Amino acid sequence: MNKELMEALDILEKEKDISKETLFDAIENSLITACKNHFGKSDNVRVEINRDTCDFMVYADKTVVKEVEDPVMEISLADAKLIDPKVKAGAVLPIEVKSKEFGRIATQNAKNVILQKIREEERSVLYNQYYGKEKDVVTGIVQRNVGKNVSINLGKVDALLAENEQVKTEVLKPTERVKVYILEVKDTTKGPKILVSRTHPELVKRLFESEVTEVKDGTVEIKSIAREAGSRTKIAVWSNNPEVDAVGACVGMNGSRVNMIVDELRGEKIDIINWDENPGILIENALSPAKVVFVIADGDEKTAKVVVPDYQLSLAIGKEGQNARLAARLTGFKIDIKSETQAKDAPGFRMEDYYDEEEYDEEYEEGAEEYIDEEPAADTEAAPEE
Repeated sequence: MNKELMEALDILEKEKDISKETLFDAIENSLITACKNHFGKSDNVRVEINRDTCDFMVYADKTVVKEVEDPVMEISLADAKLIDPKVKAGAVLPIEVKSKEFGRIATQNAKNVILQKIREEERSVLYNQYYGKEKDVVTGIVQRNVGKNVSINLGKVDALLAENEQVKTEVLKPTERVKVYILEVKDTTKGPKILVSRTHPELVKRLFESEVTEVKDGTVEIKSIAREAGSRTKIAVWSNNPEVDAVGACVGMNGSRVNMIVDELRGEKIDIINWDENPGILIENALSPAKVVFVIADGDEKTAKVVVPDYQLSLAIGKEGQNARLAARLTGFKIDIKSETQAKDAPGFRMEDYYDEEEYDEEYEEGAEEYIDEEPAADTEAAPEE
């Protein structure tokens, strides 16, 4: 038994995750390459390896002839009879090739063939391993800055966190553990190139899937996400089980679940709202924490007019328009927000424009939807949004 070879194959299989069968194929190819370098050709060479003992034999199948013209492909009848007395001219006789007789160059080339195969398989294993994690979240360790980019070690390979995928308010320090979203895995000659992100909205979704059982098993769906990384995220959730509160499940007992995600995002605020098929209700929810007097939403044009109490206007718009901007991204509607005072003289913002004395205007019922808050508005926000 070739114990040294077996031990080497066991180590490679364990550490590099390369199958023994692949390594056996590499050894066979290397021996055939060595024969070609030593003899000039290898068309008649075959290698037999015992998978259990790792013992191997190299044979050159030679044709028995009376006069030898090509010693690599032929053997004389006299020499053949010394091996097999019953052999006859024209027969093919397997002749053992002593690999120890190979020259230095042939041996070096054989070694290079094995090493090249190991490197190729290692790259392939790593690529397949991380390609399967594409669009998922993994934990890495901050290594070093590469210009304005950051190198993140994911275990067996380093990933690149580009400058535009970094949260501007974050300062990542070496040896720090951090969760990242795998954007793309590319196969290159130097191994897999992995691009990761800390700003992608899907990072928030994957974090909720890992922390909230109901999201992971599909009971609660995350219908939409709008994020301004490092500052605020809004997510709209929906429960497929009427007995399960979608928002409550995501928040957790005393905010335990959402707080875990906020901590991972370094204090980024997260607003969780209920999804609704009625765009008017959805827009009102999306403008939380601001309260809304009424919403007039046009589903065809994807536009909405929103009226909020005067004292809620700044809250509805948010700092630098953030609340209104995120609400627009979350719902997919262009939102125009005005206070009650502003709405009195603004075209399309008066309730009379959408109500008849006895019934809803037919044109409104066909092209737009409206939701009127049952309570007086308690928060204010208003701002035109893309």
